Amino acid sequence: QVQFVESGGGLVQTGGSLRLSCAASGFTLDNYAIGWFRQAPGREREGISCISSTGGSTYYGDSVKGRFTISRDNAKNTVYLQMNSLKPEDRAVYYCAAGPCESYFSTYYFPAEYHYWGQGTQVTVSS
Repeated sequence: QVQFVESGGGLVQTGGSLRLSCAASGFTLDNYAIGWFRQAPGREREGISCISSTGGSTYYGDSVKGRFTISRDNAKNTVYLQMNSLKPEDRAVYYCAAGPCESYFSTYYFPAEYHYWGQGTQVTVSS
């Protein structure tokens, strides 16, 4: 099956860190830009960070800028999201998908342009 498999979520205290992984299954992600998204209970899914196919360009939403870092290892067919200084408001299910990575990514994106969605990984931050 062609999709991403997200992992690395869990329960962490405020101020803690987690590293999420987004592994491509059934395809190679070398030529794809990748976005990380999250969806909190009762809220729409939002784009929080993306990385170009080469890793040369990255963008972050204001809510995570300075705390989260996106990276990729094409040899491992995996994209990562290092999350530091976590806050209770970061609680959400986190997803990754392949699609455009532009400077406006966190402001708006077109869901139809993103593919290979996985099941997501739950992140919970206790206060």
